[in-house]
Amino acid sequence: MKISDNFDSGNIRVVDCSNAEDIRLEIKHDNESEFFQWFHFRVQAPKDTKLKLQITNAGKSAYTPGWEGYKACASYDREDWFRVDETSFDGEVLTIDFQNDFNTVYFAYFAPYSHERHLDLLSLSQLDSRCELESLGETLDGRDISLLKIGNGPKKVWMTARQHPGESMAEWFVEGFLERLFDSADSLSTKLLEKATFYVVPNMNPDGSSRGHLRTNAAGVNLNREWQTPSVEKSPEVFFVRAKMDEVGVDMFLDIHGDENLPYNFVAGSEGNLSYTKEIEELENTFKDAYLNACPDFQTKFGYDIDAKGEGNMTVATNAIGDRFNCLAYTLEMPFKDNADLPCSIYGWSPRRSQNLGRDILNPIYAVLNSL
Repeated sequence: MKISDNFDSGNIRVVDCSNAEDIRLEIKHDNESEFFQWFHFRVQAPKDTKLKLQITNAGKSAYTPGWEGYKACASYDREDWFRVDETSFDGEVLTIDFQNDFNTVYFAYFAPYSHERHLDLLSLSQLDSRCELESLGETLDGRDISLLKIGNGPKKVWMTARQHPGESMAEWFVEGFLERLFDSADSLSTKLLEKATFYVVPNMNPDGSSRGHLRTNAAGVNLNREWQTPSVEKSPEVFFVRAKMDEVGVDMFLDIHGDENLPYNFVAGSEGNLSYTKEIEELENTFKDAYLNACPDFQTKFGYDIDAKGEGNMTVATNAIGDRFNCLAYTLEMPFKDNADLPCSIYGWSPRRSQNLGRDILNPIYAVLNSL
């Protein structure tokens, strides 16, 4: 038997794999950080082996409520990621009981979105004549901070994703969004590109993604706490993106994430900002109403507690950009588990459903642009 994480976004430490029915593992911390929860590893064992994979430090991870009701993702071909029903958490150890149908199987916290696929997404996008691919700068590990500029309409719509690298569903979401936006046969896409120019950063944190981090960049910095005072030394990803925002302006900002605990899709706004106005609230309601009408996977009943005015965390992207540009700014969250309103026993929340949610967001964007 062999267990490995020596590949893109891999993360696991083998404590003991001498007995297939008593395998003990640990998730590695993000570099220079106390955060950990993302795992991604490969098990090579003869087919029909009964595996008991025990992640012994799960009870000390960043968001332990996220393990309650959670089902691990598994794949034989790294394309189709299904859920492992026999996943359990006793408050300390996450156990995955699994009998393999093939000699090699991969396990992950959520279906990975590889750096190679990220590069493919950028390269294929630039083939559309309405799109320009731009490098805003470099990460601490020397990777490009890549921006897609699409269209040339008067309004400026920004979308960033995967500030937290373990939230891979965010880039699946962006892929679906871009597929529809580039569809010249889609009349809504055509109208949107008449109204707005889109600035899309599909992966804000390519270093953390490749390193197998949950929440931070190469230096162990949580990018979504850097938007007030970013620096080239600690958070070049935010520094260069915010500088580009200052250059071109922002009329709407959407920051795409995943939530470990809540099994729902929802948005969080900038109500805690001192600059929050009745006009912004009306735009938020327009957005939510249009999304509810377009997509049954979206809901507004469950979400984060709303900050009182003046108590918003101004280091967070949504608050910082909403305040800086006096615009509608939303964080969109998807589940690591499943959508409890529309559960899927085989896949849970999945890349395909993330893509579909991304396609459907064109409707609320259009509704808001019509109100500006």
